[in-house]
Amino acid sequence: MNKVHVVSVAKELPPYYRDTKDILPLVDIWLSGQEDRFRRKVIKIFEGAGVERRYGIMAPEEVFTATSFEEKNAIYVRETKRMGTAVLDKALKKNRWTPESLDYIITVSCTGIMIPSLDAYIINDLGLRQDVVRLPVTKMGCAAGVSGMIYASNFLRSSPNKRAAVIAVESPTATFQLNDFSMANMVSAAIFGDGAACVLLSSEEEASGPVIIGEEMYHFKNATHLMGFDLVNTGLKMILDPAVPETISEHFPNIVHPFLHKHNSSIDKVHHLIFHPGGRKIVQTVEDLFGKLGKNIDDTRETLKLYGNMSSATVLYVLERFMEKEIPAGEQGLILSFGPGFSAQRVLLEW
Repeated sequence: MNKVHVVSVAKELPPYYRDTKDILPLVDIWLSGQEDRFRRKVIKIFEGAGVERRYGIMAPEEVFTATSFEEKNAIYVRETKRMGTAVLDKALKKNRWTPESLDYIITVSCTGIMIPSLDAYIINDLGLRQDVVRLPVTKMGCAAGVSGMIYASNFLRSSPNKRAAVIAVESPTATFQLNDFSMANMVSAAIFGDGAACVLLSSEEEASGPVIIGEEMYHFKNATHLMGFDLVNTGLKMILDPAVPETISEHFPNIVHPFLHKHNSSIDKVHHLIFHPGGRKIVQTVEDLFGKLGKNIDDTRETLKLYGNMSSATVLYVLERFMEKEIPAGEQGLILSFGPGFSAQRVLLEW
């Protein structure tokens, strides 16, 4: 079996951004027809979300304007093509890889609808080979960036001297529901932002970067109600159950320890935690659990603060922070992400 290296990570942000404190007046106007107590509660949710800035494919004023699903999805399609092409181009140039050298391209997104999928457009725009293997991954939410890495790893492990790219592009602002005053919509509006990321992986002998020691998915039984989208006439309506942090906490030992044990590791041997920042409560829950084991997730918290939760792309932003550090050989990192299903995806790295 071949060694699979994580070679590089690149990111791409949409053109619009705003600090949370500057979004609050727009939130206040949006909620002007609601009770004062409710408005104060929602403002507190935004202020306490742990997100200082977020980026978007639309200006904040546009997000809080009534538009149709068709109009919002058209912006999603346009910007997803732009960001997806740009982030792969950036990653390839950073590593002096030619587009023709890619053997496998995986695109990941759940915040809009487009057929053909993003990968088809990237193949044309960047001139990838006609025999490149393509895999679009949808409907896996926040976990899909790690899912893409798992699929790439499986492909590369059985194929020597091959190259793969995982491209995650998400625009949760395109799913914002203007007339939904449920707590799920309030929380998602407070934590989500837009962004794109690309991970390059290789099974070439001379490839650099941490090696993937193991990867695995963990599926929670009878938990499909916890997270996802309902397709309604106004677009994709967020489902976000408040029981998510508690559910993660209950399953946590089974998610982490058997997986590490299977790959001759343990939490004591894992120096770096590359965890997806789902939201402040999930971050706090996982921080408490890892804190008891003597670990921190500072880079996860910082990523949430700088960008918000960009669904599948966010954990790749956390991974990029670790790829830029001088990490000693032999140290291990655990990538962990949760998503609809409900599921947890894990990848174990060694530098």
